Amino acid sequence: MAKRDYYEVLETPKSASAEEIKKAYRKLAIKYHPDRNPDNAEAEAKFKEATEAYEVLSDSQKREAYDRYGFDAVNNAGGGFDPNAFRGDFGDIFSSFFGGGSSSRRGNPAQGRDLRYDLTINLADVVSGSKQNIVINNQIFCDACSGSGAKAGSSKKTCHTCHGTGQVVRSAGFFSIPSTCATCNGSGQIIEQPCAKCSGKGVKANREEIALTIPSGIEDGQRLRVSGRGDAVSGSSQRGDLYVYIRVRPHEHFERDGADLWCVIPISPVQLMLGDEIIIHTITGSRVKLKIKAGSQHGDDLRIRDQGLPMLNSSKKGDLYVKLQVSIPEKISGKAKDLLKELERELKVEKEPRPVRLKDLK
Repeated sequence: MAKRDYYEVLETPKSASAEEIKKAYRKLAIKYHPDRNPDNAEAEAKFKEATEAYEVLSDSQKREAYDRYGFDAVNNAGGGFDPNAFRGDFGDIFSSFFGGGSSSRRGNPAQGRDLRYDLTINLADVVSGSKQNIVINNQIFCDACSGSGAKAGSSKKTCHTCHGTGQVVRSAGFFSIPSTCATCNGSGQIIEQPCAKCSGKGVKANREEIALTIPSGIEDGQRLRVSGRGDAVSGSSQRGDLYVYIRVRPHEHFERDGADLWCVIPISPVQLMLGDEIIIHTITGSRVKLKIKAGSQHGDDLRIRDQGLPMLNSSKKGDLYVKLQVSIPEKISGKAKDLLKELERELKVEKEPRPVRLKDLK
């Protein structure tokens, strides 16, 4: 059967970038991986085909030669896809996508597991910052065995299945595919005398109260990192981190836009026509004066500088924007009616108004 073009195999155009080539291979490798398709010869063949294409196209020199001369370039002596030579490199290529590899087991201590906590605060807390106490459930190292999982006075032994690597290698055709050792669950060691308190896990359940400092100006959706307050896991050398995601509860009167605040203030038609000076209550409770110019319109936006929210890690503040909304009283006195009728005659109110041009609308 004739070999398919490598770009066709990876379902990418010839102009694809190195990153696009990598993403395309990763997608196919996940889809056709032998572990996901046991005893499926067709999937295994596609997996090998995609890996062969990626081995060539991911190498700039091999790709250039292939683009110019096709399969002849990569099948000549000293070049091409050599299954035997590739066997030793496959683990490195595959682990770049999916992790693994014995070096990560041997060289780096296992890390704990990070935790997430969602905390909802009030908009007022953003103004000056706040201190909050939260309670989380996590795992900590067992104090009886100091996290080793082994009974006091005993020790762990090297796993006889993986010989301490934490992985076993399975052959699939001419590929060598690493997977986690089932005997030791990837730790590379076996506990013959487990700790009675934690049953050999090395960790135990814990309930912990943590004091948080919420900085002023924090944005909705931002997160705070609390180092070392996540989970300890079996075989890890240190705990993970805790990430607290901040949610800001909507305010009854103010809407946030970054560091700026918006509010709607009811205003009478008389104040719009004649102008006025009113008092605005800010989110902090302070009272500031706002001047309304004569002839202002319903829907106008007025700005009060530096009365918004503080900017995160800055001494600057946003502004407060006030939108004017005409408020019509539902009931008025007889005297007020007479005055309004007189005003209507004085202003020569149009009795047959024409529609406003849409382009003139704000």
